[in-house]
Amino acid sequence: MESAATSHVFHDFRRFPRTRYQGSKRKLAWWVVNQVAELDSRTVLDAFGGTGSVAYAFKCAGKQVTYNDVLAFNQQIGLALIENGDVRLSGEDVQAILAPKLDRDYPDFIDRTFRGIYFTDDENRWLDRAVTHLSAIPCRMKRALGYFALFQAAIAKRPYNLFHRRNLYMRTADVKRGFGNKKSWDRSFDDHFRRYVDEANRAVFDNGTPCRATCSDALDIKPEYDLVYVDTPYITAKGVGVDYRDFYHFLEGLMNYDRWAGLIDRRSRHRRLIPTTNPWTKPGQCGEQFRRLFDRFRDSILVVSYRSDGIPSIGQLTRRLREVKRRVRIVEFDSRPYALSTNRKSREVLLIGTD
Repeated sequence: MESAATSHVFHDFRRFPRTRYQGSKRKLAWWVVNQVAELDSRTVLDAFGGTGSVAYAFKCAGKQVTYNDVLAFNQQIGLALIENGDVRLSGEDVQAILAPKLDRDYPDFIDRTFRGIYFTDDENRWLDRAVTHLSAIPCRMKRALGYFALFQAAIAKRPYNLFHRRNLYMRTADVKRGFGNKKSWDRSFDDHFRRYVDEANRAVFDNGTPCRATCSDALDIKPEYDLVYVDTPYITAKGVGVDYRDFYHFLEGLMNYDRWAGLIDRRSRHRRLIPTTNPWTKPGQCGEQFRRLFDRFRDSILVVSYRSDGIPSIGQLTRRLREVKRRVRIVEFDSRPYALSTNRKSREVLLIGTD
């Protein structure tokens, strides 16, 4: 682990699981924590938690962390790795999730609805069965660990690690390939699931403080934290917003399995969820969202992650932040891109607002 200015490090951040989730801050998370290590903060809110890497880094630094995300499937990540302090999945638990019960008739919603879109027929049936078993687990934390492994397995078997188009053919076409993804695609769901259970189990630890995971609009959260970390969806210089609900709608559907049928946009070829309005992904609306968020948490240390070429600009964000904070420090990382990004010019920028 890199050296930290914090007085106590309770856990090795390198145990945080690997992910191909778009926009992951895993490679930057410990850097973020180090930038604010000297500031006086005990309670931390990660308002747009995503993969949970930054929340996990703060947890490693001994903070009392609240992970929040508006997506239900992301909250399961927060439950498994942030709120959970000591629960792990045993080999018997994993076997109960994976082994088909010969005397049981399983639902076939995924098999019927998504045939030929994302996964093979056998894989769709595997998913129907796994979700059925997972939903029956009485322990909330064990269930969250299982969902975490399921989500990571599904992402690993997807071209581009997304659910943004109907492209199963990329996996199944009999063509010569010049890249190594096919090995991951061909690995069974069972193998992927067991691997990610192992990674999640290794990441579980108790830092001695009551951490938690919530699923809420960030603007509805009570302003009661010493430090608030903000990593909103990114809008490119061309005005294109990153809509995680759209990219990972299939995972959100898994969390709403029993009512999934009524949530699907039947006009879409890839069976996305019915679109919702997200002002954080709209160039004309996100500036006002930042203003409202900064005002709500004006009594907290505000730490904002953004990209140097985004909308709003770093200058605009700085001016907004200075409306509620006397001092704003701007720190720039190097040109290392986000996971899955081809943009080599954009830099990670951290704005730190204090009184």
